[in-house]
Amino acid sequence: MIRRFEDIDLKTGDPLVAQRYMAKPYLIDNLKFDLRIYVLVFGVDPVRIFMFKEGLARFATEEYVGPTKQNLDNLYMHLTNYAINKNSNNFVKGEDEDDDSGHKRSFSSILAYLEEVEKDRGFRAENMMDQIEEICVKTVLSV
Repeated sequence: MIRRFEDIDLKTGDPLVAQRYMAKPYLIDNLKFDLRIYVLVFGVDPVRIFMFKEGLARFATEEYVGPTKQNLDNLYMHLTNYAINKNSNNFVKGEDEDDDSGHKRSFSSILAYLEEVEKDRGFRAENMMDQIEEICVKTVLSV
């Protein structure tokens, strides 16, 4: 993990991924998570894009605390990659696809959670899905 642009060695030719770190992410159960959405590009002329209605939510395995010099190397707190977190002593495998307590959950369970927890703030899963679809279409069209 590199924290400063000056520390990147471009001479290696290694592939790189750069992303902005969110210091105050939205948390579920005090854990960072990400959403994995599956999209199929079936054709480009004409453009045909299909988005699968189900997906995954991958969770970190240690409760999130804002980044400090002392905890930034704690991958189980700051990263949500399944390949990393499955090795954590805290990793909980969900019992089935409807389980909403493990560190790998269904996308639909997250939508149901958000509908319940964020209803006072006007959250609607349908609106979120529309926005995700729009992002997927714009991403494919930009390519």
